[in-house]
Amino acid sequence: MKDILHANIQELSEEVRNAHAPFGFCRKTFVPRTPGGKCMVSVYELPAGKSAYPYHWHTQSEEVFYILSGEGTLRTPSGQRSVRAGDFIYFPAAPEGAHRLTNTGSEKLVYIDFDTVSDISVTFYPDSGKTGVWYDGHNHVYKTDQTVDYYADE
Repeated sequence: MKDILHANIQELSEEVRNAHAPFGFCRKTFVPRTPGGKCMVSVYELPAGKSAYPYHWHTQSEEVFYILSGEGTLRTPSGQRSVRAGDFIYFPAAPEGAHRLTNTGSEKLVYIDFDTVSDISVTFYPDSGKTGVWYDGHNHVYKTDQTVDYYADE
């Protein structure tokens, strides 16, 4: 049986990434990805000019962002739009849900990311032709056009 979670944002563990020029974030995880879990919740802080992740979409995971503070530009298949504090954004698990959020303001862009999760997660990155596969704590990213025959090496 899982316990009820309760924490103040100041108590949440932080992960900071800033290894690639256009991307960087601080993520404070409230509900982590767990085996058999169906939900993940994190608070992201994006520095000015940064995106957390490349343009992508999920096959299994729906996402909802709630912008707490700051402003940015959201790229979707239908174009770009401005977002700001107070905005809710829903991304379906489909190509139509592709997205990339970029902080275009001078202050931090802070948002809550609510995700549904499944045991196996597949993510597509249309700009770079990559596919990501996540399962059992393993993360693998492949070039989508590098395929093998189904029976190869069997």
